[in-house]
Amino acid sequence: MPAHAVEITYEVKKSRFIAQAHFADSREQALALLSQAKLAYPDARHHCWAYYIGDPQAPSLVAFSDDGEPSGTAGKPILHVLQHKNIGDLMLIVIRYFGGIKLGAGGLVRAYGQAAQLAIDGLETKAILALADYTVEGDFKFEQSLRHWLENHAGTVQAVRYSECATLDVGVPVQGEQAFVDFIAAHGAKLASNVKP
Repeated sequence: MPAHAVEITYEVKKSRFIAQAHFADSREQALALLSQAKLAYPDARHHCWAYYIGDPQAPSLVAFSDDGEPSGTAGKPILHVLQHKNIGDLMLIVIRYFGGIKLGAGGLVRAYGQAAQLAIDGLETKAILALADYTVEGDFKFEQSLRHWLENHAGTVQAVRYSECATLDVGVPVQGEQAFVDFIAAHGAKLASNVKP
């Protein structure tokens, strides 16, 4: 997913293309970003866009719009860039100011695709790990070892409760679950539950 929004400007034969890449994890959020772009650039001729929401390998929502450009010359090239970048939860808007020189269908496809690519190239992304939730019970000495293991394996401590023992609610990366279970067993601690997200 994108860490921060990006905006770049790209010019082709006097037409100016302004590409914006934003985080969006719902259709509503994506369309709100489009509304903001239209407010920011109200005199632009076209506000073309594509979004790719959810897991980039199997997105839950995908849509695009040519916004008045010839069919398939704007939204599809923007979407094509998104589909090959392995980034989810992304709204990409390309705003066009017409410069008086027609680009033709092929020129439009290249220009929209290049503007989208430049925005993606400037985008900083962050990975999201799928975590499995566990509750662990152990003696007080074990808590420090558990925290150390989680820190080294991209896990999280969500809550801690103390009584006769330490009870910790933790998140463990799904791909590291077996190693976690083995670690717990080796230390004689107790897994009180495992609730899959």
